[in-house]
Amino acid sequence: MTEVALLATALLFGGTVLFSFGFAAFVFTSLPAETAGPLIRKAFPHFYLFVFFTSALGCALSLAFDLTSALILGTIALTTVIARQIVTPAVNVATDLGAKGRFKALHSLSVLITLLHIALAGIGIIRIGGAV
Repeated sequence: MTEVALLATALLFGGTVLFSFGFAAFVFTSLPAETAGPLIRKAFPHFYLFVFFTSALGCALSLAFDLTSALILGTIALTTVIARQIVTPAVNVATDLGAKGRFKALHSLSVLITLLHIALAGIGIIRIGGAV
């Protein structure tokens, strides 16, 4: 069970890094803005589902051997729901209204949440890896 928790957490870490720094950057540098924006808008709900399910799985699996890792991964799952259901729709509304200041603040919050997820997943990998 510990090994599966480690794999789930590593998948969470790698998938989040790849989406954030690979896919999103690739889309915005490879496509015109009028195409890239709608594509990213459609991709983010799926990305957040991935983050939610991998972090929830890692949380559930690590409960048996490391409460701290479970709490870390549970925090990622909880804040992912907030990012997906509250922050992202607010970013989209700000974009649609052309509210650049509001967009910038909300987008910065979204980026901060994702960076926090990456850092916490990294801590989870280190903790769970030490238990293997």
